[in-house]
Amino acid sequence: MTENFEQYLDEVVTLRRHFHQNPELGFKEYKTQKFIIKYLTDLGLQPYKIASTSVVALIHGKNPGKTLLLRSDMDALPIQETNTFSFASKNDGVMHACGHDGHMAMLLVAAKILVKNKECFDGTVKLVFQPNEEADGASFLIKEGVLENPKVDSSFAIHLWSPIPSGKIGLKSGAVMAEMYNFKIILKGKGGHTSAPQDGIDPILCAANIIQSVQMIQTREINPMDTTVIMFGKINGGTQSNIIAETIELEGSLRYLYDGDDAKEQHPRKRMKRIIESICQAHRVECNIAFMPSNYIVLNDEDSVAFLKKNVLSHITQSENIIPYYCMGGEDFSEFTSHNGIPGALIFVGTGNSEIGSDKSHHTSDFTIDENTLLTGVKIHVYTALYYLSQKEDSL
Repeated sequence: MTENFEQYLDEVVTLRRHFHQNPELGFKEYKTQKFIIKYLTDLGLQPYKIASTSVVALIHGKNPGKTLLLRSDMDALPIQETNTFSFASKNDGVMHACGHDGHMAMLLVAAKILVKNKECFDGTVKLVFQPNEEADGASFLIKEGVLENPKVDSSFAIHLWSPIPSGKIGLKSGAVMAEMYNFKIILKGKGGHTSAPQDGIDPILCAANIIQSVQMIQTREINPMDTTVIMFGKINGGTQSNIIAETIELEGSLRYLYDGDDAKEQHPRKRMKRIIESICQAHRVECNIAFMPSNYIVLNDEDSVAFLKKNVLSHITQSENIIPYYCMGGEDFSEFTSHNGIPGALIFVGTGNSEIGSDKSHHTSDFTIDENTLLTGVKIHVYTALYYLSQKEDSL
């Protein structure tokens, strides 16, 4: 294959800006879905809808063969954008603050190139544009059979990542993103007047004790080599400054970078529940604790990482620009790989550039990407498909 990727820079940037300006929340990506379907249809493909707002399309090579799944997420976040770009979000309170706008643009342009070069490979590329990544949308696609018809042999995804400098690519085998559980704790005490605390049971004091005490799990009970993070993100309760609250609700997330026997040995959820219940007993407060699975751990398959380094990234950058990277973020790409046994890998494309302000944290109102890194993602998608589905490496 001979392809001048630079000729697609304007198009991938234009697509990214379109998606950025028109963000939609998870499972509400109706206009986004319509746009993607038209783009793929114009390429001569036959995209179809599954799982409400998802889009799937197949690119068939010259002969039958394996099936490779390439995934892009679609959803935005409930954030009011503070950037003043000409293409800033037009939808109040909704913003692409995690790079999904770039992910869609990269996969669409890669699809265009692969359609043009489908004589260069055998088998099938399954393009998956997935809704609601921020809240486990992938599991809905799995239930509706996205890994079948044709059966997927391997899967890959890219995440633009502002903590990594532009020009660098993060890739390693093993755990790269954390298993994550959301939790909700409801504390019930006894209301009363703050001038007579002895007549009430204060759940706020209990909540304060819980927030501080569960942190000892990370530093005193679990092996410090087994990364564990417990964060409280929401506290709700009370009605007035001179009333003892009757009910307090706490919500947060529990994340860890271990699985299998290590997870069973460390028992982070079991330990957390034990501490909370003990504190509530001491405070005479009733409690209800619920853990809701959000994302399973993302495990990059060793052979898939070796394949990417040898056959794909070597065409794109120097080896010193490929860095081992992992983080405590959650990603439902795990549904396609580690949780369902499909070999594959998640690649982090660095997009952090302080000179243009693209080094801001994900999920913030001033987040943006370095658009010069979009072509890196396009190249990764294209070379991954061509090399994975080509019987002879020298045929490229």
